Amino acid sequence: MTEDTPRRVTRRRAATRAKLLQAAFEVFAARGFGRVSIEEVCEAAGFSRGAFYSNFATLDELFFALYQERADLIAAQVAEALAQDGPGLDVSAAVARVTDVLLLDVDWLLVKTDFLVHAARDPEVARALLDHRARLREAIADRLLRARGHTGLPAVLGDAQGAAHAVVAAYDGVTVQLLLDRDVEAARAWLGRLLTALLTDGSRVPA
Repeated sequence: MTEDTPRRVTRRRAATRAKLLQAAFEVFAARGFGRVSIEEVCEAAGFSRGAFYSNFATLDELFFALYQERADLIAAQVAEALAQDGPGLDVSAAVARVTDVLLLDVDWLLVKTDFLVHAARDPEVARALLDHRARLREAIADRLLRARGHTGLPAVLGDAQGAAHAVVAAYDGVTVQLLLDRDVEAARAWLGRLLTALLTDGSRVPA
């Protein structure tokens, strides 16, 4: 075995895992988490059950890996969009950037909604999901905290953590509507209005 062999195996396994995740995403979005079997995911990906079990122990584990992948993407999108103002925070510009890049994909929202329902019935999964939501809020709160002294927040929101909760709540509300009407452009427009109102209205306190 050459030195390159382990690297080739690692790359091949990573590629297999990525294909399984993509196939699962498509099948879950089309049929719903509770209606999909391991065999159906394998068939969609073009792999055997052995390939599945070399990467995931259960469908739950695969589902959470899929959620983690998308949740990390959203957290990164928000953090990057909010980090472009330097020490201050231009709320209107930052909101425009966030709403322009934020993942608002109906298929992903269907998968996420399935995951939320699943987590609501499983305390362990619920705790993991809460951790990921906290990560997203921290990305937002961190940027607001770094704007301290430059940008004020509405007093009703309290501190940066309170503002971050409000931002995530606005995203949740807009995406519920999007699931029903499938109007992505309207969702982005409403999210922009809500975030601007939340972060600029009322009496202000330092971030």
